[in-house]
Amino acid sequence: MDRNDVPAAIAALPRFPLLDGPSPFQRLPRFSAALGGAAEVWIKREDLLPLAFGGNKLRNLEFLVGEALSVGADTIVTSGRRWSNHCRLTAAAGAKAGLAVHLVLTGPPVEPQGPNERLDVLLGATVHIAATDSRDDREAMLRQVIADLRGAGRKPFVVAVGGSGPIGAAGQVLAGIEMARQAKAAGVSPSMVVLPSATGGTQAGVLAGVRLGGSTAGVIGVAVAAPADELRPTVAGLLDGLAPLTGLAVDHVEIELTDAQLGGGYGVSTPAAVAATELLARTEGILVDPIYTAKALAEVIARVRDGRVTGTLVFWHAGGTPALFEGLPAASR
Repeated sequence: MDRNDVPAAIAALPRFPLLDGPSPFQRLPRFSAALGGAAEVWIKREDLLPLAFGGNKLRNLEFLVGEALSVGADTIVTSGRRWSNHCRLTAAAGAKAGLAVHLVLTGPPVEPQGPNERLDVLLGATVHIAATDSRDDREAMLRQVIADLRGAGRKPFVVAVGGSGPIGAAGQVLAGIEMARQAKAAGVSPSMVVLPSATGGTQAGVLAGVRLGGSTAGVIGVAVAAPADELRPTVAGLLDGLAPLTGLAVDHVEIELTDAQLGGGYGVSTPAAVAATELLARTEGILVDPIYTAKALAEVIARVRDGRVTGTLVFWHAGGTPALFEGLPAASR
């Protein structure tokens, strides 16, 4: 990205490089044809970012690791569900930066370990697993891990779930600018960007970024963890927190969220998500996971097939491929 595209306040933030260039922005001709051809679907391939099976959270971690290093931290501590893409990529980013990483994961422990948990360990992270699936239990364990590290003379830097505060979301602002510039270079003007929204940082950052990049595309957050009504204030707060970094105040009326693909909640697949995973794989050879990113893809399919959207739209592939191996229902033949 041209340095002139980066808001000055974001350019001034400490940053540890984790990316090797823009993620691809590609047309999906066979997928679009399978939906009837009324819409031309493009994809932003955040899953192809360079570390540990990729994923959009690397953008947040450039700034979060940069901040950790700037304050003299020697350890990063964060938390999430056992299939957390953020935790996996935090482990990878810590390895690249030479920082120890402690991950506190929601329990209970399972055997065999899930794919993301195995990757966390392979990447050198110390993994702590709560006894239950209670958020209170996980947060109590997180506090204990931080206290133990400090007691041992370590200097932990704590990253919130999903890395989605304003500093982390600054990375998503740059992703939004990047996509807007790629669309312009490709000669397309998307009317809509559809992305999964869990902790709100991707949605807030991309919305601010596409506006800074000159795009008028709507940014549709597909709720994959909390219901839309619970998530909306978080996205609004992040937009407000980003304003000093971007120099842009985004009106909260631009926050678009839907519960249509939430199903049983975070980490629970749906028939629509499984079908979306299969359709993209069988038309374009691209994999998405059926518990997270595929829920956003299912919303793309629903909106095109029922005629709510025509023209050009963008599916934001946030990553999460290891979750394909979480023991989910087998694909249909």
